[in-house]
Formats: sequence, structure tokens, C-alpha cells
Amino acid sequence: MKKILFFLLLLLPVTLWGQDLQRSVEKADSIAQAYADDKEIPGMSVSIYKDGQLVFSKGYGYADIAAGIPVNPSLTKFRIGSVSKTLTAAGLGVLIEEGKLDPDQIVQTYVPEFPVKKYPLTVRQVAGHLAGIRHYKGSEFMNIFSYPTVTDGLKIFKDDPLLFEPGTQYSYSSYGWNLISAVMEGASGEDFLPFMKEHVFDPLGMNNTVPEWAKQDIPHKTKFYIWHDAESKNVEAPFVDNSYKWAGGGFIGTTEDLVRFGKAFFNYDYLNEETQLELMYPQSTSDGESTNYGMGWSTLTHNDKTWKGHSGGSVGGSTMFMINKEHKMVIAFAINRSNAGFNGLHFKLADAFLEE
Repeated sequence: MKKILFFLLLLLPVTLWGQDLQRSVEKADSIAQAYADDKEIPGMSVSIYKDGQLVFSKGYGYADIAAGIPVNPSLTKFRIGSVSKTLTAAGLGVLIEEGKLDPDQIVQTYVPEFPVKKYPLTVRQVAGHLAGIRHYKGSEFMNIFSYPTVTDGLKIFKDDPLLFEPGTQYSYSSYGWNLISAVMEGASGEDFLPFMKEHVFDPLGMNNTVPEWAKQDIPHKTKFYIWHDAESKNVEAPFVDNSYKWAGGGFIGTTEDLVRFGKAFFNYDYLNEETQLELMYPQSTSDGESTNYGMGWSTLTHNDKTWKGHSGGSVGGSTMFMINKEHKMVIAFAINRSNAGFNGLHFKLADAFLEE
């Protein structure tokens, strides 16, 4: 892969950065560049926030290989995949905090048309992948059909039986978050996408995070790629329409917007402490085993440090987002290729800034 064609770093004087920070920035750049070269990544954006400032924000490679358009971390929109769940969880938190939604109510409280199953299932269980709702099957991940509303997206799975009694097992389900978006519509009386814009994206200044309408021309949207083994090169990914899963994997955005989102959780101006705990604290199965997953937030540990966040995989996209509250740090990177394989990149970048 060619060396970086586009470079963007926050322009702060070296005297303000300090030599330690400068070395960390150089190390992070070396780590990211080595990863991009080794993996032959078509395009990648990396943004890192620490102690009140955006300390690193850089684009590697191309948003569009054929056109030679470089990645710009301020503008290039990537498919963020399941990181959409964490953004949606913020909207869920808004409704919990306003008293409009009780996560321990059964889902039919807010979506009465959702079929009653063998066992009742609560909003909290659905949001924590404990409800027994199935994940993708067959070719569903490669969907090409448009689903104009959240209710339309429920049709894919709503009549299927639960996989198990809710609470007894953890089983990851993006479709569960389709149901969460319907719950949010029922609780708020608003359509899901306008609600997210008004109550999450706009308040946090996330002006470059939007739903991906497949046939709509969206400014600065990257091309999407897959690795073609036979040719040993990146080729454009097949067409997909992600409107069937807005809440669980349908948003696109920039890594700098993910930083704006993450830093909102370092204080309690946007969501209070109790609400943040509701979302982030890991749930447990009925036998007491932790799932390391709250409602839209995973818990990760590395070098005795606790991180909260989510990874994302989509057709033509691989994304990682995580925050560390102790060090007030956000790491976000996005790649415009499927199944990139992170090789611990997120923790290597963290170590560049946190190693003693």
C-alpha cells in the first residue's frame, strides 16, 4: 500500500504538547501506518482524544481508490456497523432519564404489536443480548432491499421463536436493536431517525453522522471494499442496503464525530451518572455470569485498564470505538473494508499514550 497521501493532525505548538505527547503521537502514527501497510487497508481514519484535546487525527490511504480521494478524518464517512448500537443507546438513555422509558418493562409496553413469545422479554434484556432474539441468518447480512420504517425492519424476525428463555444465555443479536428502535419510537412518540438527530447527534455536534440511505448521494461517503483473494487486492464491495437495521448497524460517520460522542461521557452534562451506569454496567445471565455487556456498551480490559465501547463490522466497513474514563481518552478508528482484523490495534494505540 502506498504511504499516506493525506495527513491531518491538530495543530498545537510543541511547547503545549510537550515532548512526551509528541513521542506518543509519533508512536501512534507508526503503529497505525504499519497496520495499514501490513493489512493493505484501502483507507482508514484514526482519531484519539485525551485530557481535553484531540491529540491525534489522521487519514491513511483512500476513501476512493480509483478517484485517488484521500481519507479525511474530519469529513470521510465510514460504515460504523455495530458502533451504531452505542449511539442508539445514548438515545435510549435520554428516554430513561426523562422517565419516558423503563428498561425493565416488557417490550410490548412500547411496541404492543410485537408478537408475544413463549417467555416475556424486557427492554433491558433485548438491549443486552439476553432476550433470545436471533441474529442474521442466510444471506440477510447482504440485504439489498429498502426498509423505509423501523416497523418494516421488524418483519424480518418478529415471528421467529426465541432461541432460549430470556436471561438464561447471552446471544448477540443486531435484530434485537431493531426492536430497541421500535421501543424508542413507542416511548418517545417520534420516528427513530429524527429522534436520533434531535436528541443525540445535534446536541453532541455530530454533524457528520447520518443514516446511510443506500441510493442517496451522501457527501464525503467513502467507497466500500472487500479483499479479493484470487486477485490479492481490494475490490469494491457488493451493493447492500442497511435500512433494515438503523439502530444496530445502519449509521455512517467520521471518527472525529465518534470522538465528540465519546467525550460526552466524561462528565454528566449530557447523561447523568445514574443513566450512564444503567447503559454501561455489564449485565449477567440468570446463573450470575457476567456478559461484559450493558445496553449497547461492551466492557474491555487491557493492562488493568477498563474500556467501554463497541466494535463494528459491516459490508465494506470495520470500526472500533472505545473510551477510558480514568484517563479521559477516546480511541476511534474506521476502515473502509470488511473483516479487516484489528490485531489489537486499539490497545496498541492506547499503549502509545498510556504506557509509563
